[in-house]
Amino acid sequence: MKAFFDERQLRHAPTFYFRRGAAMPHQEQPQRAEILRDMLAGEGFEIAKPRDHGLDPVKAVHNPDYVDFLPDAHARFVESAGTEALAIPTMHPGLRRGKEPKDIHGQMGWWMTDTSTPLTEGTWEAVYWSAQTAIEAAEEVMGGARAAYALCRPPGHHAMRDCSNGFCFFNNACVVANHLTSKFRRVALIDVDVHTGNGSLDILYERGDIFFCSLHPDPATYPTFYLGHEDETGEGEGAGKSLNILLEHGASEADVMVALDKGIAAIKDFGAEALVVSLGFDMAADDPLAAVAVYPEGFAEMARRLAALNIPTVLVQEGGYLGPSLADNAKSFLTTFREATK
Repeated sequence: MKAFFDERQLRHAPTFYFRRGAAMPHQEQPQRAEILRDMLAGEGFEIAKPRDHGLDPVKAVHNPDYVDFLPDAHARFVESAGTEALAIPTMHPGLRRGKEPKDIHGQMGWWMTDTSTPLTEGTWEAVYWSAQTAIEAAEEVMGGARAAYALCRPPGHHAMRDCSNGFCFFNNACVVANHLTSKFRRVALIDVDVHTGNGSLDILYERGDIFFCSLHPDPATYPTFYLGHEDETGEGEGAGKSLNILLEHGASEADVMVALDKGIAAIKDFGAEALVVSLGFDMAADDPLAAVAVYPEGFAEMARRLAALNIPTVLVQEGGYLGPSLADNAKSFLTTFREATK
């Protein structure tokens, strides 16, 4: 199983954001990707750089105007507010009535939902190559590989069709799932990050050809909020094609496996021909954003169960922060998945 990564993904380096009214250190740091990269190298994974596939695959799932806003947004903000200011939105349009303004501060509020996606000098390059990494992994599987791993950073599953959210700018997993539909008639996306894949739900809610499943605590009480409730099952052609499986706070590995089995059964019922996994190691008991208690062997068991679907699979990295077991959890899952898909 080949892994893909580009060093330019390290150039997004936010220092802090606001949570519950207070400034705090930003959890989504470049060191996350460095730890995962070094683990891959130590375990003998082939790590390849992605080719440049351009923005068409990204614009296929995101509002093109949102995509076009990002490349020079930081430079425009600095020109307006100066280098000492934090490049986050400070005004918002409410329910999105109205039109996109021309002012950079108004545009940031239009295209960015919260303070967790501050723009830095290297953000655009990192976001761009994170998406290219995902697309390259999809190309690898479309070319006949049984599985591929995209070490994407920043992550993507909170990014909605037309806005950044929750550390995420481009929804890499949805880009991959959509890309795979050019070869596979039915694609499934399962999100095993501890937070709801609210962005993926938003993008795929009316899709009939992509089945979406997310395992996560109740969004009414956990800080992703708004989307990911059990009664959100899709609309139009996507009716019945979205499945949110809620976990209790502090859920054990056994609880997580029960939920995972429900998701896997639904994927089988859908008749998926290819699989995308939004892979979050923040299900770990010692993750800084922990809400459930999965340990390295639990991640290995998750890998075994997902690999047993025996369909072409793209693993797309989502969360998993700077907790002490990050490398061990990644090693456990990825080496197990590699062995199971040889």
